[in-house]
Amino acid sequence: MNKLLIKNAQWIITLDDEGTRYQNADILIEDNVIKAIGKNLEVEYDTKTINANGKVVIPGLVNTHHHLYQTLTRAIPSTQEIELFDWLIQLYEIWRELDEESVYFGALVGLGELLKTGCTTSTDHHYVFPRGKNTNLIDVQIKAAQELGIRFHPTRGSMSLSKKDGGLPPDDVVQTEEEILEDSERLIKQYHDPSRYAMCRIALAPCSPFSVTSRLMEETVVLARKYGVLCHTHLAETKDEEDFCLERFGMRPFEYMKSLGWSGEDIWFAHSIHLNDEEIKEMGKTRSGVAHCPVSNLKLSSGIARIKELIDAGARVGLAVDGSASNDSSNMWAELKTAYLLQKYTLGQQGLSAEETLRMACRGGAEVLGRDDIGYLAPGMAADLVLINFADIGFAGAQHDPVAAIVTCGDSQVVDTTIVNGKVVVRDGKLVALNEDYIAANANRVSAEMVARAGKRTGIDYLKRN
Repeated sequence: MNKLLIKNAQWIITLDDEGTRYQNADILIEDNVIKAIGKNLEVEYDTKTINANGKVVIPGLVNTHHHLYQTLTRAIPSTQEIELFDWLIQLYEIWRELDEESVYFGALVGLGELLKTGCTTSTDHHYVFPRGKNTNLIDVQIKAAQELGIRFHPTRGSMSLSKKDGGLPPDDVVQTEEEILEDSERLIKQYHDPSRYAMCRIALAPCSPFSVTSRLMEETVVLARKYGVLCHTHLAETKDEEDFCLERFGMRPFEYMKSLGWSGEDIWFAHSIHLNDEEIKEMGKTRSGVAHCPVSNLKLSSGIARIKELIDAGARVGLAVDGSASNDSSNMWAELKTAYLLQKYTLGQQGLSAEETLRMACRGGAEVLGRDDIGYLAPGMAADLVLINFADIGFAGAQHDPVAAIVTCGDSQVVDTTIVNGKVVVRDGKLVALNEDYIAANANRVSAEMVARAGKRTGIDYLKRN
């Protein structure tokens, strides 16, 4: 049995039901589980120790929506000043170049950045499968996650409605419904682990109302419920989406989803910005989930989600970074701080407190992903936790409240230590398992090659700002 003692932390923020905070206390980990929390814990001679003096310990953050491959198309000049539909149309032409190598390095970049910014569990929504190339792209992402040591919930995304059928994506990045459902079932059987402390769980995720057929939506949720896995999609992100659904289906986006069986505790939606009062109540009544992506929503001018109202209504709400191409980052701390400020901006002092925002990023995300073994610190919970250097100059003068300080202060968003499943995966702010220079160099090479090939094929100068 491997034992690890987090010794003499200045603060331990548990986020348990009572909101317990320990000062100058220890956490004992045995293998992958928290064994005890308290002062001056007695340990055996073979226990490894991390000196946490001057550190704040919190539960690992949970990222509930991402597109890891988009790390390779960050800061493309031609896509910087446009809204979602036009943004997608331009980038689909570059994403047509995706293959196993690019998906692998894109996953290493995105997941690595998440680990360095305090995220211990992440989902991903991969839905681009270029025709004529290997379709085992989810397998490649899982390989990258295993190498880095992050807890991973990949979703088998899909697109079946191309331009010729009235959708947005090019014809050669969509798949038939049969291909999608067959591969979805394969991934569930091969990788989904429903057990407690599982490191990999699969969910199914048709991309959006404007890129899949109604039949695929219906059959996907039937397949997911057959195997007891979750379903995910984009919902109510923009007014364009609302107009599309009204014109094509005669219904608003959430109404359309409900008509297909898409609501409940096994469903979660990314964004959910353009919901009316009745839809917010219904989201809460059905305990449907929401992945809140504040930075992406701001950059793409999509709007501000009514997060506190969704939480108050009973919806399960977690935090998310969304695709890096839409916010240029896989940084959970940036999302945390932005989420806190946006709710203050929209609701004044009735907005979320710092602790409520942190709770959303940890426990809220765990609830969205259907997990009761992560999200807070207590004996019997998974050993997923983060150490932040509270002695850093960025927290000087802010020692009065550790939660308010880490949400609102700090001069770095890279954490000191990240522990996942009882293993140290970030030490002194650096990834442990893989060399960061190696990841960055290969990601930059692959990114440049993709943009160059797309430019040559389309005649578009992607390096020219609109």
